[in-house]
Amino acid sequence: MTTIYLETEINAPLDVCFDLSRSIDLHQLTTASSNEKAIDGKTKGLIEKGEFVTWEATHFFIRQHMTVKIVEALKPHFFHDEMVKGPFRSMYHIHAFRAVGNTTLMIDDFQYNVPYGFAGRIFDGFVLKKYMTKLLRERNMMIKKVAESGEWKKFINKDSFVNTL
Repeated sequence: MTTIYLETEINAPLDVCFDLSRSIDLHQLTTASSNEKAIDGKTKGLIEKGEFVTWEATHFFIRQHMTVKIVEALKPHFFHDEMVKGPFRSMYHIHAFRAVGNTTLMIDDFQYNVPYGFAGRIFDGFVLKKYMTKLLRERNMMIKKVAESGEWKKFINKDSFVNTL
């Protein structure tokens, strides 16, 4: 199993960061390089526990589909999504959020197993892990930018949460 662990400090409230991370609309903006689109399930707004989304994207010149479901959530501290169907043998992603003074520490614990045995592990070691890390970092930088700039109001109804910082 491959693990990617990232921490991103964001100068914004916990609830804003939590909700931006669940935003289907923002996710599509952060993955413009792979033309990722939500095509089934929850395709707009904020995804909730028990809901799923099917993503269509192009990675490595191959059009792919991946369906993920939110299996656990405790607003505004964490949510956990798992791949139901897609290109990995298995995949799960824990998104955690911690208030640290006046900032939010956003933590990604992304784990996956590759298919194709030894060849898959070689591809993962030389290419895939770096590629996935780059995608996650780019996504996190967009969440940080949107959260810190006030653009978050385009993605979140500010009356839908209580500021926890």
